Amino acid sequence: MEAKKLIRLFVTSPLATGAAVELGQEQAHYLKNVMRLGEGDAVALFNGGDGEFRARIESFGKRAASLFAEERLRTQQAEPDLWLVFAPIKRARIDYLIEKATELGASALVPIITHHTHVERLKLDRLRAHAIEAAEQSERLTVPRIEEPRALDDVLVAWDASRRIMLCDESGTAPPAAAVLARQSAVSWAVLIGPEGGFAETELDALRKLPFVSAVSLGPRILRADTAALAGLAVLQALRGEAR
Repeated sequence: MEAKKLIRLFVTSPLATGAAVELGQEQAHYLKNVMRLGEGDAVALFNGGDGEFRARIESFGKRAASLFAEERLRTQQAEPDLWLVFAPIKRARIDYLIEKATELGASALVPIITHHTHVERLKLDRLRAHAIEAAEQSERLTVPRIEEPRALDDVLVAWDASRRIMLCDESGTAPPAAAVLARQSAVSWAVLIGPEGGFAETELDALRKLPFVSAVSLGPRILRADTAALAGLAVLQALRGEAR
């Protein structure tokens, strides 16, 4: 009979065999009242640096829970150095984008403000909560970093040229992604997606001139911004990343 899958939780506490872990009110409520777990039940904990541990629930308090880390289930593993650079979109779709980008292995999520960006304010706490939940569900051992929105020009000025950018170009003039990626040997990558309505022509011209930018086509159809972002991540993972 297959063993029951453990509920996974992301924690900020250090993890090691024998470590005591205290959960706050929200996670304690989730375990006790939503998942109906009790004292003695086991869960899996990870913190992005120490691997994954089986932990036993010792007690529930009014606003907390105490756990005991019993054994390491998985050691920390290297993950792809893959960023998603994107213009913010409307709330429901950006929540979906953060969730799916986390599942696809993005290590950093970098919002940019462009000429056609209409959404400039983001509730980063809410987006991080979506990323944590997606990491818990998808068996990841890390949670992607989510940065504050910055102007595209500011991001590019500070860019480390060793990280290559795959620019998803909706103009129809770029070569197919597979052909471009076959010629590249870079280890660190970022997928760059424009806003709803696309990049301004001046922005596209400037991006194409940068030596660390490779413009690619994702196919003959015009994709929504969130669809293009996830397609770009999937293509990079398939051709240059962990899915090979």
